[in-house]
Amino acid sequence: MSKKTDSNVYTVLFAVGMVLVVGALLAFTASSLRPTIDGNKRIEKQQNILYAMGVNENDETSVIFVSKDKVADEFAKYIKKQIVIEGDKVTEDDKAYLIDVKKQQTAAKEGKVRKLPLFIGEKEGKTFYIAPIRGKGLWDAIWGYVAMDKNMVVQGVFFDHKGETPGLGANIKQRFFMDDFAGENMMSNGEFKGISVAKGNGDPKNEDKNDNEVDAIAGATITGNGVSAMIKSELVQYVPYFKTLN
Repeated sequence: MSKKTDSNVYTVLFAVGMVLVVGALLAFTASSLRPTIDGNKRIEKQQNILYAMGVNENDETSVIFVSKDKVADEFAKYIKKQIVIEGDKVTEDDKAYLIDVKKQQTAAKEGKVRKLPLFIGEKEGKTFYIAPIRGKGLWDAIWGYVAMDKNMVVQGVFFDHKGETPGLGANIKQRFFMDDFAGENMMSNGEFKGISVAKGNGDPKNEDKNDNEVDAIAGATITGNGVSAMIKSELVQYVPYFKTLN
């Protein structure tokens, strides 16, 4: 074998070795970061659930979650029960908040029975039922948590997004939009109607809580439609459970 051939072989072997080393380092890094990533997701979900039921550190206009160092204790204090609804079956599960809503939506499309997590909280003598929801905005996924009483009257919400337009659709996570949902009745004459994000609904101060509508965000029609569709398609699945409460 010539020296040139030997050199080429060594070069290839070195390159392969470097790929293996880099791959191993990346795998190790991903593995070592996994507990941190999972922990951050848990904290975020707990903060969002608590926010929807009014456990937060808001001032008059800002959205401020329960701090990370307090959220576990606050979650344990206010969330009295976690349940999973699967068809007619309802079971308690203290890890229900970890259920991946996106995966459950996919499972339902494949004809499987979807798991619906629901969080039951208590604050100042009131009972809250908080459901996670997920949908599609203009550019990407939108999601949220809706806190209701036993009659499916909204007590509070939290919405978020992956890539909506700053200053427009991204405003679904701003106080002026989210606060409008409080007090809205999702039922009408015993039937589930949800809540529509309606442009020019004639109720700019959102004083009518039985019209199944809130005022739209200017310039964000598609994102608003996504919020409307998300609420209707997701929360209607909880109606059979709520009927057992009344």
